[in-house]
Amino acid sequence: MSLTGRIITRGIKVLLHLLCRIRQENLDSIPAEGPFIVVVNHINFLEVPLIYTHLYPRTTSSLVKAETWDNPVLGPLANLWSGIPLKRDATDFSALRTAEERLAQRQLLLIAPEGTRSYSGVMQSGNPGVVLLALRSGAPIYPLVHYGGENFWKNIKRLRRTEVVMRAGRPFYIEPGEGRVNRETRRQIVYEIMHYLASLMPEYYRGVYGRDTGHKYSYLRFF
Repeated sequence: MSLTGRIITRGIKVLLHLLCRIRQENLDSIPAEGPFIVVVNHINFLEVPLIYTHLYPRTTSSLVKAETWDNPVLGPLANLWSGIPLKRDATDFSALRTAEERLAQRQLLLIAPEGTRSYSGVMQSGNPGVVLLALRSGAPIYPLVHYGGENFWKNIKRLRRTEVVMRAGRPFYIEPGEGRVNRETRRQIVYEIMHYLASLMPEYYRGVYGRDTGHKYSYLRFF
């Protein structure tokens, strides 16, 4: 990253700490370099600068919806932070190939399996693209959740700082077992990934993954 990029990244981190009261839990467990995938929950605009600046100076890429480049502010930031344009109307194999290349370069790759922002912070169903990428690359997965940022705009109007928690969980590999990994298997695997993400957050945020509290992980090998 250029000197200008480093200054912008550090400046945004300082601004975030002025606007938010951020509590970090276990982020130092995330290695300095990849290849590995960081799966996160998807709330609002705040998470990309929040997560990227707190993982910096690790070299990090992320899959970002292609429409982001239409925004005069977010587009340049997506370029600065090595965003990979993702077309969401169908499986974007070009974006997945680029993501594999970034992993081969020992980068961290950020993915939000929910695909769309919840705005409320309550988790939505995950999409299985992350499973395909993890199996093809062999990269381990590091889970990272954040919550509290859904209150950002409400707090700004009241001139209040927003309480935000960022928490990393235990890393794992996907072990699909013997036989062909079909669509149904990928759906079961992404359910386990999202269920584990949900388990790292208070009950309010767990959404569709909050009911099965005794879930056993058949496809995830923690380390």
